[in-house]
Amino acid sequence: MKLSILVPAFNEIASIEEILKRINAVSLPIDREIIIVDDGSTDGTRDFLTGLSDDHIKVYFHERNQGKGRAIRTALEHTTGDIIIVQDADLEYDPQDYNALIEPILNNQASVVYGNRRGHNSMTKSYARYYWGGRLVTAVTNILFNTKIHDEPVCYKVFKKEVLDKITLRCTQFEFCPEVTAKVSKLGYRIHEVPIQYYPRHFDTGKKITWKDGLEAVWVLVKYRFVD
Repeated sequence: MKLSILVPAFNEIASIEEILKRINAVSLPIDREIIIVDDGSTDGTRDFLTGLSDDHIKVYFHERNQGKGRAIRTALEHTTGDIIIVQDADLEYDPQDYNALIEPILNNQASVVYGNRRGHNSMTKSYARYYWGGRLVTAVTNILFNTKIHDEPVCYKVFKKEVLDKITLRCTQFEFCPEVTAKVSKLGYRIHEVPIQYYPRHFDTGKKITWKDGLEAVWVLVKYRFVD
């Protein structure tokens, strides 16, 4: 078994080296590969990644910024793992949670696992707009797809590779989260959740998502409830 860790990165020079150290510091019961897609960075991230030399790390480059969703799709084209997890290149999420996230899959209890930031009350550390926006997106998800999840827009989403092979992703921006949630739910997969830690950053330290992305998430959920 192998875990593929997908890292979309855009202008993350302040954190990319540290997040890679944290990923490599995690002791896992299975093999790992790290697949980084630099999405047209202009702040030195690209230069740093060009100089990497690690057999566990694959790096791919977009010549221009195309969006987080497109970067994830590029990474998926190069995975060789049996389990897939998405890892943001900032330091909001702790790779030490990997073992808890993959355990239900390794034990054949689930095929899809999401982190739950509310499990440690860590969402209270974020901007109020993100907390309430996340609750709205989660509520819409549960209504449209008859799910019972608590944190739909969480970054840590983990899948058996065979699950993702059954769907076609069309996302280019932050709509990866609602699109993949809608499509795996429509296939009948139950989303298992485990508590995770969360350390939100703010706009002055590089946070990129805005309230408009929250509105788009709701629209994407509604759209994919009725179309592919």
